[in-house]
Amino acid sequence: MAVFYGTMTSKGQTTVPAEIRNILKLKAGDRIRYVHHNGEVMIRAKNKRAIDMAGKFHDPNRATVTLDEMKEAIAEAIGDHVEGSR
Repeated sequence: MAVFYGTMTSKGQTTVPAEIRNILKLKAGDRIRYVHHNGEVMIRAKNKRAIDMAGKFHDPNRATVTLDEMKEAIAEAIGDHVEGSR
C-alpha cells in the first residue's frame, strides 16, 4: 500500500498528487468522486462517459433481457450489497 499526501488550502482546495493522477489517469477537467463508507473515504475518477462503454459488454451468444429484468437484477444486487455491509 502506498500513501500520498496533499495540502488543503483555506478555500478547501487540494492538489491531487501526481502519482494518484497517473494511477487514475486523471487530466484537467475530469471529475472526482469522494465515496464515504464506514468512516473511510475513497477517491474515484469519474473520467469516463457512458458512451465510452458502448459495445464493451455485448455478447451475441447471450439472450436479451428486458428493462424490467435489468431493474430487478440491479435491485437484487443493491440489496445483497447493503446486507453484506452490515
